[in-house]
Amino acid sequence: MLTAITRKPSPALARCELEFLPRVAIDLAKAIEQHRRYEDCLAELGARVISLPAEEHFPDSMFVEDPAVVLDEIAVMTRPGAASRRGEAPALARALQPFRELKWIAEPATLEGGDVMRIGRTLYVGASRRTNAAGIAQLKQFVEPLGYSVVAVPVAGCLHLKSACCYAGEATVLANRAWFDATPLHSLRILDVPESSGANVLRVGETLLAPLQFPQTRALLETSGFRVRTLDISEALKAEAALTCSSLLFDA
Repeated sequence: MLTAITRKPSPALARCELEFLPRVAIDLAKAIEQHRRYEDCLAELGARVISLPAEEHFPDSMFVEDPAVVLDEIAVMTRPGAASRRGEAPALARALQPFRELKWIAEPATLEGGDVMRIGRTLYVGASRRTNAAGIAQLKQFVEPLGYSVVAVPVAGCLHLKSACCYAGEATVLANRAWFDATPLHSLRILDVPESSGANVLRVGETLLAPLQFPQTRALLETSGFRVRTLDISEALKAEAALTCSSLLFDA
């Protein structure tokens, strides 16, 4: 069964980590409501949603994608590049343990799930400010024996690889090529986003979830044959996050 693990927004969300964006005020009540609608949408699209309680000591903890990479066989607990986020892993690991064998990325490696884009048995991994070469190497050691290949992708203009590109399905990637080196994606169809931050979309079944804030990107996807549903994620965007960040989707 399709399962989604999510976590309620932290009361400390306004103190989130930022790398590329200026800090602006985040409306916590609005963020909580937008996250509830996100969870409702996942449920409507057929996912069993496991909603974890808020973590008041970890401002970024609603972005559960980063501390774990969940594959069909295992879950890799990452070691985030942002030191403030490393305490998020234990509670998330307890939620994942009933579903997957856990593997752990170890120091000095850093890896964040937002840098891992899976397409079939290939993991494209962003070499970014948050994910280093040692992190990519350790991930490779875990997954190659399971039949996965790992391809490093240099990222320069944004926080994570999936800030710059996401798999839409049907051998198609939505991308802002100004933010990363698209050379490793040469075998895929690339749709260039008309809005710089519009590349992060979440595929759930046959539906692509896209931010309400990027209508031109939605139009591009629809004219390219994709079924699209939009969600308002204005407050998550202020936290340098996006749709994929707020859930871990896997078959249980």
